[in-house]
Amino acid sequence: MRASVDVLSMSATPIPRTLHMSLGGLRDLSVLATPPEERVPIRTFVTADADNLVREVMVRELNRERQAFFVHNRVRTIKRAADRVRRLVPEARVAIAHGQMEEGELARVMTAFVRRDFDVLVCTTIIESGLDIPTADAIMVQDADRFGLADLYQLRGRVGRSGERAYAYFLYDPQRSLTEHADKRLDVIGEYQELGSGFKLALKDLEIRGAGNLLGREQSGEIAAVGLEMYNQMLRDAVGALRAEVPGGAGATPQAAAREVAEVPAVTPLELPLDHYLPHDYVPNEKVRLQVYQQLAAAASDAELQTQARRLKDRFGAVPGPVENLLFSLRVKLAAQAAGIRAVHVDDGDLELRMAADDDRNLGPVAARHRHLQARRLRLRFAWRQAGSDWQQQLLRIIADLATDARAA
Repeated sequence: MRASVDVLSMSATPIPRTLHMSLGGLRDLSVLATPPEERVPIRTFVTADADNLVREVMVRELNRERQAFFVHNRVRTIKRAADRVRRLVPEARVAIAHGQMEEGELARVMTAFVRRDFDVLVCTTIIESGLDIPTADAIMVQDADRFGLADLYQLRGRVGRSGERAYAYFLYDPQRSLTEHADKRLDVIGEYQELGSGFKLALKDLEIRGAGNLLGREQSGEIAAVGLEMYNQMLRDAVGALRAEVPGGAGATPQAAAREVAEVPAVTPLELPLDHYLPHDYVPNEKVRLQVYQQLAAAASDAELQTQARRLKDRFGAVPGPVENLLFSLRVKLAAQAAGIRAVHVDDGDLELRMAADDDRNLGPVAARHRHLQARRLRLRFAWRQAGSDWQQQLLRIIADLATDARAA
């Protein structure tokens, strides 16, 4: 590494832009997923803020002779939050810490907390980085829906730094409706509780926020406009062109790369009534599983897909059902792109094949040649349940028939 690496960046939760640069081949990525010895996962709860819950948690920690953090990220009202904790748990010794305190006063409070002169520290996110207090094993975060996913992960990491069981409570106001992104963030932080889950959280953050500008100031965004798969494909093609790995040969110019990227065919949105994924017990390593997904998505023909399927079997063993479904889904996507199909999705229990708005093909003859198929304007509806166990092969035959019509046109 000393001979080939100039800069080594380390992060528990890479920002979307950094993570996406590694997925796109612009930076190398290694994952350290081994936790320190004797660490146990932090029990995580996402729940409504309630007085009885605050008291229950604090009293439990007092009985265990442990300490707790109560995060309230508004300096203006932090004294009110501390008074609430004192009212609910009068037997607890409560201190306040935030970034607008005088340096000496803040140092005295933190030193006293480490000495265990206080039981509960009501604080802002000033604690989220670099704080290691082994006796603190519970954290409650008010208005957790206002925090980013990386912030929530860092705050959770302030507890559980010994061999004792630790608890994290992410609270939201039940009287206030959550935004879509906030709801997703809370779902993710509640789902990924195992040790070393920062990489998984970063991937979810990438899906939620997008990748941002690789060379600009924005650290998130953009992906939602075109979809993650299309964005990755465009990035791979651009990087490949600049590296002379795609048609255009050595010395391909940025202008040529831009033209090739502009000619990338549209990715067909696909929804099938199947569970199609790589099971964790089939490809256990998170990074390897992500690479396999990328390799499968990069297959540009049925022959390449079959090659990838053989490699999967050689490397990981017999292909389970969800992976068979994943390979079938990718076959359908490739065939649909060749046939000029804009989207394949489930609608009212049937599979619908939707054409582009400017597609002038007569779909009636195609519907007449296949059972359980109805033609509508710019759409074909396939009653796949009525087709029985052969529905997957029949779907491929329908798409192949449409491809023949597309070539004839």
